[in-house]
Amino acid sequence: MSRIPGEATPTAGLFASLVDRRRRGVLLTALGVVLALAAFAGLASEVFEGDVFAMDRVIIAVFRAPGHLDLMIGPPWVQEAARDITALGGFTVLTLVSLVTTLLLVLHRRRAQALVFAATVILAQLVTELLKAFIARPRPELSLHHDWVYASSFPSGHALMTPVVYLTLAAVIAHGERSRSLRDTVTLCAGGLIVAVGVSRVYLGVHWPTDVLAGWALGIAIALAASVAVERAAAAR
Repeated sequence: MSRIPGEATPTAGLFASLVDRRRRGVLLTALGVVLALAAFAGLASEVFEGDVFAMDRVIIAVFRAPGHLDLMIGPPWVQEAARDITALGGFTVLTLVSLVTTLLLVLHRRRAQALVFAATVILAQLVTELLKAFIARPRPELSLHHDWVYASSFPSGHALMTPVVYLTLAAVIAHGERSRSLRDTVTLCAGGLIVAVGVSRVYLGVHWPTDVLAGWALGIAIALAASVAVERAAAAR
């Protein structure tokens, strides 16, 4: 049967559908970046003015024994597990994960993605240090700190850097993977790890909850932008 002039072929229709889907994905990602940055800016503005949210004190108290703010709730193994989990968002572990990921991408000739990943991690770390120095929020003083701390409190470096590293890594793994269930599983695992690390920082008494929320917001914004850059870098191969 002859094709009617001007009628789209099935291949053209499929291509158009794919383009529309990608455009929607980019728009949704851009919206997510804007909302995450707005959340961070709102928290940073209040913290810079010296405000301490009532929510901060209430949540820290929830993780403490009644009447004993220096004692964490839970048996000793829970406290040890919290320290193990918080280490997954520490500088040493994230640096090792980033170096190994970058090396593997280079070995698989995915050099553009390796560059995007490494540049994202380095930029995020620099931003974290600058924000900490500029805002200079003191660490919580309601209870003892149950982990070593070296810098000021806002934003939480662990909470900021875990989305940057693990969500961007998830985007690298998911790109080109045909299995939707596998992509979703990788992203959910990364999200669970990010939440666990952030909660551990509050549980250990080294961060206000708003430090963690702000770190998540800015880290997610950076990771979302990096995910688009990863996809474009792969398409340019």
